[in-house]
Amino acid sequence: MVHNDKYKFVAVINEKIETGKALNAIAHMGLGLVNIADEETKEKMSFIDFPDKDDEAHKSISGLSLIVLKGRNGEIKKVRNQFKEENIMFVDFIETMTGDTYAEQLVKTKELGQEEHNYFGILAFGEIDKINPITKKLSLWR
Repeated sequence: MVHNDKYKFVAVINEKIETGKALNAIAHMGLGLVNIADEETKEKMSFIDFPDKDDEAHKSISGLSLIVLKGRNGEIKKVRNQFKEENIMFVDFIETMTGDTYAEQLVKTKELGQEEHNYFGILAFGEIDKINPITKKLSLWR
């Protein structure tokens, strides 16, 4: 396991969506982000077990920071574009990914272009020095 202060996770959640939808989006994005990570990147993500006093392991939690920020739809689109330009690994979650079946969600998503999407959130992993300049103007989710 690589543990250092060079990397972090950051999520930006749409400030206009309700908490339940935000939690759903961040969970889906977290699963997706780890799924697309290669073994070298997973090592950098610093997943560790946290044993307690009873020697019960609380497994596979990253030792790195996960900062949750809030933003408007347009801000999330801008952050997404900047992450893409900087080759920062990310997963986003859009409104068309909710409701109905996944097959219907795929159809709804295909009907809209990037600028038409209502972003529920974005979750990224990467070097702090690359992520912070992109997200520094956003506020913490409370």
